[in-house]
Amino acid sequence: MKNKHQHTWKLHRYITTQVCTRITQAWQSFRNWGSISLFLIGVSLTIVMSACSGANVDSTNNKISTSERDINLTFVSYSVTKAAYEQIIPKFVQKWQQEHNQKLKFTESYDGSGSQTLNVIDGLEADVVHLSLALDIDKLVQTGFIQPGWEKEAPNNAIVTQSVGALATREGNPKNIKTWADLTRPGVRVLTANPKTSGGARWNFLGLWGYITKTGQGEKQALDFTDKVYRNVPMLPKTARNATELFFKQGQGDALLNYENEMILSKQRGEKFSYIVPDVNILIENPIAVVDKNVEQHGTRKVAEAFVEYLYTPEVQREFSKIGFRPVNTRIAKEMSSTFPQVKTLFKAEDLGGWKKIQQQFFSEGAIFDQIQAQKPLK
Repeated sequence: MKNKHQHTWKLHRYITTQVCTRITQAWQSFRNWGSISLFLIGVSLTIVMSACSGANVDSTNNKISTSERDINLTFVSYSVTKAAYEQIIPKFVQKWQQEHNQKLKFTESYDGSGSQTLNVIDGLEADVVHLSLALDIDKLVQTGFIQPGWEKEAPNNAIVTQSVGALATREGNPKNIKTWADLTRPGVRVLTANPKTSGGARWNFLGLWGYITKTGQGEKQALDFTDKVYRNVPMLPKTARNATELFFKQGQGDALLNYENEMILSKQRGEKFSYIVPDVNILIENPIAVVDKNVEQHGTRKVAEAFVEYLYTPEVQREFSKIGFRPVNTRIAKEMSSTFPQVKTLFKAEDLGGWKKIQQQFFSEGAIFDQIQAQKPLK
């Protein structure tokens, strides 16, 4: 659907063209009038023609100049980033207004990463997306919303936040859960979100799988281990944040699988629990991208790219780290190194074959996750 600013600009241009055409025709008609009349008419027409030529039209992109109007930027992200952006976005709005004398308003949306990807495809007109995994942004490339090569459009291959997997337990850890392996024990109820809708849940799944394959065992053993864990999962909430709320607010589960940053944020909010960062772990990398198709339609590319660039600044990377994300800025990472425990064996999605292979092997219809779910005993 065309943007209302496009309609405004087209109407403006149509009226201007019609007025200027009529003026030119009138000028031709008046050429034989007396000199005084011509003088008076000429003065009047000069004023009007100046208004025509000075109309605020940008012929390069068919938009009213952005310096003359307020801007709305639609930002879409996955659920657990909301706490960070509550601090970050107001600072950027203030910065933009000071530097450009222009009011900027954000429309924000937070939900599971997989769900947000589908929302954008279905019509949520995001200008910038910060999603849980590169696979989701690749889907936006495949559907024409983002141009290929988005990874090179921002620092650090467009990874703007990162974390690792963690296990939360009840205060005092009454079931003595210390490693991934303890999640397979009978009677241990495990909470994790649904990998079909939550990027965080996919990272959890890969953390379990890699715990086996990255310690010298094969895929058969990994399948058996992961199957045993999911037999202890009584429900699959939609998002990582939903899983967190079920664990803390409703008292469900003995162990929660989630991002380390969710654990840190929950501690800051006063929740009473224990958590472990396993020694064998996956580096959770969260990418950001400008949605090319939408920024072109909205005329918001300049501010969208400025916002993405802003997220890599030391100031913002510190803000992310305050709520538990591990900084991607190397200088800030060194500053914050004592905040985060070291991980002995850290692997990435690329070490499991990359997201295309991961999707086909684990999360496509009928793939390993579906097979595991089909084999779970009915409750």
